[in-house]
Amino acid sequence: MTGHYVYIMLSDTGTLFTNLIKKYTKAPYNHASLSFDPELKEMYSFGRKNPNNPFNGGFVREDIFAGTYSKYQDTTCVIYKLEVTERDIKKLKRVLDVFIKNGDKFLYNLLGILGVTLNEPVEFSNSYFCSQFVAEVLSRSGIKLWDKLPALVTPEDFRKNDRLQLIYEGKLFEFAPIKQQMSKR
Repeated sequence: MTGHYVYIMLSDTGTLFTNLIKKYTKAPYNHASLSFDPELKEMYSFGRKNPNNPFNGGFVREDIFAGTYSKYQDTTCVIYKLEVTERDIKKLKRVLDVFIKNGDKFLYNLLGILGVTLNEPVEFSNSYFCSQFVAEVLSRSGIKLWDKLPALVTPEDFRKNDRLQLIYEGKLFEFAPIKQQMSKR
């Protein structure tokens, strides 16, 4: 096999917003993030731009130690790896670069979450919610995990996809690579 992977983390911080989503979805995780390294040092998603303001959302490079997660030490998560080719990695990073270079232009697609509940995709240009973003980056890179639009993909869809290999499930700050990084701080 190729030995190249991308990592998808699903998480639940336990905030009011995530608890509302959880009540409806009955799914254990309601946030999805994409990383290129198993230590999750470089991780991207759509979420809070400021850990203290749940209403200002958009494209974010997530920092476990300084960002939103740092405020929610009891965050639970599940981490998967997806085997890809070296060419896939290059394509994924090219797609991601568009988000990085234009980060300020992207908005959080709150209506899209409502669309998922109605099974009706709500898409706006430059507007995503977390699992839609991860699915979009994969899809634009030629990696098709589902036969549905990224605007209908939920964190639970990742959990149920048999191409993803489970690495870890539990408290985020108990994940060995995170604990190691914490001990070096």
